[in-house]
Amino acid sequence: MRRILRPLLDPYRRYRHARLIHSVRVALGLLATILLTTGINLPHGEWASVTMLVVIGGLQHHGNIGKKAAERAIGTLIGAGVGLALVAQHAWLGMPWLTYFSMAVVCGFFSYHAIGKGGYTALLSAITVFIVAGHGDNPITDGLWRGVDILIGIALALAFSFALPLYAVYSWRYNLADALRDCATVYGRIINGEAVSADEHVRLMSKVGAVMVQLRSLMPSVSKEVKISMTELDAIQRNLRMCISTLEILGNIRPNLSDPQAMAHLQTALRAEHRQIRVQLIGMARALKTGASQRLERPMELPAGDPDAPVANTLDGYRMLTRQLAANISEMRQRLAATAPRWNI
Repeated sequence: MRRILRPLLDPYRRYRHARLIHSVRVALGLLATILLTTGINLPHGEWASVTMLVVIGGLQHHGNIGKKAAERAIGTLIGAGVGLALVAQHAWLGMPWLTYFSMAVVCGFFSYHAIGKGGYTALLSAITVFIVAGHGDNPITDGLWRGVDILIGIALALAFSFALPLYAVYSWRYNLADALRDCATVYGRIINGEAVSADEHVRLMSKVGAVMVQLRSLMPSVSKEVKISMTELDAIQRNLRMCISTLEILGNIRPNLSDPQAMAHLQTALRAEHRQIRVQLIGMARALKTGASQRLERPMELPAGDPDAPVANTLDGYRMLTRQLAANISEMRQRLAATAPRWNI
């Protein structure tokens, strides 16, 4: 069975086919809500399907679904309670203008809180008021059934979110691995004397920059899923940002390519740094992609050199930045090794 289910159990394959898995999961979830609500003949059962789409329809990563479901449940309970109260006062007093004014005031209050923290809950509360109460003339029983349908939709959405969960940490791992491999390619182009103005070089730098932005957006979900603090994730992100910035500077201050003697001297002086930087970048990328995190724990000595030595010329500046790049990458490798038991799921 494990051999048959390997494509579904393998994290990398689930990452590669995340959109397909997500669409199938949502479709099956909707089918379940339709069969359940029609099978037991629940009034207004379509709201269970609507809730299913609201909770998980646009959310791929498991770390976001639980939060969204909790916000949806809280907003539903608040909105349903307010809606039922408005229906009750409308039935008791029979004053439509008071009902309309009260609904406007309540939704204005929710809209005030919809901007900022907890905004999704406030917005859903306002929407649920109208779902339950209509314009105040809905029967109380209809409002109760609609509230029940929404809670059923939330429960089913949570249940289907645990079926082949698509963790944000998968996207974080594999995108970071691709970024590190691209950094190794960029560094290879720099030390081999290839033009930094070439289309391929510019494309790689743009790709790495875009991935860095994507990784930043994944960090809150990753932190919730695997319990890595945002401080630690931000430190890893900072290491990547420093790596990209240093590569950009190295490409611009590289010694004159027309002087073969200077280039040969540079290659000889920094041979150890060149090898170590590439080995560490490729090693981290492989560990993130394959899950073989033990390779991150292998000791690696930094080449001797004084980072505070005075800079006399461009060659000295290039050498100093290269050693700083090696030290930054080594720090990043240590951080990934320390957090490996959590992200390697």
